Amino acid sequence: MESNKLAEIRADALARIVRSERWFKAAFFGGAIFELAFLAALLLTADLSSRLDRLVVIGVIGSYTLVLLGLVAVAAYVNRSVLRVLRAIEVPAE
Repeated sequence: MESNKLAEIRADALARIVRSERWFKAAFFGGAIFELAFLAALLLTADLSSRLDRLVVIGVIGSYTLVLLGLVAVAAYVNRSVLRVLRAIEVPAE
């Protein structure tokens, strides 16, 4: 009886993780599309012959690069943590 309940808890946790991952991917790709549109609009409207406009474009691209690298680092950390939890769930208690 107890092993059935533990199996249900594991299955429920795994289902929640999968559902959460789907929502994350949808939000990530939606945000990426929005940011690409923003960057394209910035590049299309900037007068690249002007030094100020070039400076603004370089600043924006540099800022986005730093934020993107930070998000990748956080995602890698969270992914590693989730994998450790999944491994702990899958290992039978001794």
